[in-house]
Amino acid sequence: MAESDTAIEGGCYCGAVRYRLTKPADRCALCHCRDCQHQAGAPGVVWGAWPLDALEMVKGETVKFASSEHATREFCGTCGTGLFYTNPVVLPGILDVQVITLDNPESVPPQAHIQYAERMSWMHNLGDLPAFERYPGME
Repeated sequence: MAESDTAIEGGCYCGAVRYRLTKPADRCALCHCRDCQHQAGAPGVVWGAWPLDALEMVKGETVKFASSEHATREFCGTCGTGLFYTNPVVLPGILDVQVITLDNPESVPPQAHIQYAERMSWMHNLGDLPAFERYPGME
């Protein structure tokens, strides 16, 4: 992955939860599954996969939600920011971290799309849409 061997940090939107990752990510992907869409309220989520033992909580605690029989999603109980995903059956020993919650999310770019069969059909042509540096009319 792009980040160095030094720890990287992240946290939720309001600052109530902060974490540190002490090892490099194994991989990173943009997930298009319906569960991620619902949880994030977005068409996809970029997840970085770290070893479970790489996580150190710096501040606060997460709220846990069993989103399926084996999967647990963790988020900030104050602002609702999604942070972590674990599934010991499908992804043993892996902690998925929502990359956008890193202090420097640019340091862990996605390498692939996953669950692509569930992507929103309109995602295919997003690059063809007009692009504005700021909200149109407020530039």
